[in-house]
Amino acid sequence: MDITIENIILIGSVLLLISIIAGKTSYRFGVPTLLLFLVIGMLAGSDGIGGIYFDNPKIAQFVGVVSLNFILFSGGLDTSWQSVKPVLKEGVALSTLGVLLTAIGLGYFVYWITDFGLYESLLLGAIVSSTDAAAVFSILRGKNLALKKNLRPTLELESGSNDPMAYVLTIAFLSLVQHPEKGIWSVLPLFFLQMAIGGISGFLFGKLSKIVINRIKLDFEGLYPVLTIALMFMTFSATDRIGGNGFLAIYICSVYLGNQNLIHKKTIMRMFDGLAWLMQIVLFLTLGLLVFPSQIVPFIGIGLLISLFLIFVARPIAVFLSLLPFRMKLRRRFYISWVGLRGAVPIVFATYPLLAGIDKADTIFNIVFFVSLTSVLIQGSTLPIVAKWLRVGLPEKAKPLSPTDELLIEHPKAVMREIKIKDDAPSVGLKIVNLDFPKNAIIAMIEREGNYLTPNGSTVIEANDKLVVLTDKPEVLDKVYTSLSLPKDEQPID
Repeated sequence: MDITIENIILIGSVLLLISIIAGKTSYRFGVPTLLLFLVIGMLAGSDGIGGIYFDNPKIAQFVGVVSLNFILFSGGLDTSWQSVKPVLKEGVALSTLGVLLTAIGLGYFVYWITDFGLYESLLLGAIVSSTDAAAVFSILRGKNLALKKNLRPTLELESGSNDPMAYVLTIAFLSLVQHPEKGIWSVLPLFFLQMAIGGISGFLFGKLSKIVINRIKLDFEGLYPVLTIALMFMTFSATDRIGGNGFLAIYICSVYLGNQNLIHKKTIMRMFDGLAWLMQIVLFLTLGLLVFPSQIVPFIGIGLLISLFLIFVARPIAVFLSLLPFRMKLRRRFYISWVGLRGAVPIVFATYPLLAGIDKADTIFNIVFFVSLTSVLIQGSTLPIVAKWLRVGLPEKAKPLSPTDELLIEHPKAVMREIKIKDDAPSVGLKIVNLDFPKNAIIAMIEREGNYLTPNGSTVIEANDKLVVLTDKPEVLDKVYTSLSLPKDEQPID
């Protein structure tokens, strides 16, 4: 079946519905939902029962880039700086040195066992060198894994920030395959330039986005997520335009925004959470449609060998070498090496050689697809079991709530206080979003001149307002009074 304007909406909606239902069913049996999305896409393709013919790497790459924007941005919004800060050095080491060592180690293995040239082997290694953010975010959060200490922030920071490194390596080695006379040292300026511009641009766009979101006054709450989407795409495209790494920029931008006080932040985060799931489904379905299972069969043997070497040798060695300068228990290092999921990102990166038209592009794509498939199947389905074996998991009831979890819970608060704002209070005239209000407390209602208001971030505090504040911990009230610039011993109104 050909994809036409007349049937694309029907086909797309049916595949989405099937994916969601299959994902709900597969969760009970411990099968990663992302694997089901891939399989459904393959079954719907020309080699499957659906008969949909799709062989357009350019469209697949476009879908992949757009989807990764949403997935990385949503992951960044959900990253707590307080959780990430203690493991920042470890995360950066894994997402830079770890990716480089994985690419080189696997590349030389491929060069040794195949007839690939050195640069072609390193290109394949670079394509599958990063831990896939979509796979890690969806599996860790979908399975609701509770991990000890700072293990989970380390894994999410690595997966969210290492795609830019893999992208730069992929482009660099692809350039060397096309122009081998340049030499490997010629790509170093490209690498440092892209990472530096991407990092600076992401931070600057994050600050700009905060100003725009909080100062612009929109008539409808639902427009704020739309505004954020526009800012996200602007960050990516503008950074890419000036020679920076757009993926790194949007991740840094979103991490910054996720840790700031924003107007209608709940609405924005919920919208991006849903869009990230939608984009994951669309991305995996598209990549499933793009692959022809009959073409993968000849590469099962070599693909399995490369995949096993990546899982059991290249990734663990890269993790252990990257984390040598840091104090960390051995079982935690083992678990980090096991959570080296390869998912949609390597398949998206594998479309770049296809579009460049290099000799072994089809072979690279099929091997990468098989590696991603086996990684999600083997590692993704065993994360809870391995966590239990290595004793790095926590009981579900002992799992601490992140600030984001607390933000999105509807009614988690048990302590209530009514606080009256006096005429001379410094907080008079300020918007709630500018109060630096603690995240685990909310202003549920404001009594003003006999009327009751349901406030949001853009609501301005006025003299004689009576604030109804809810929190889940009495000690948080001190921070509430501080944010309102009131004495800590201010007595609540009975």
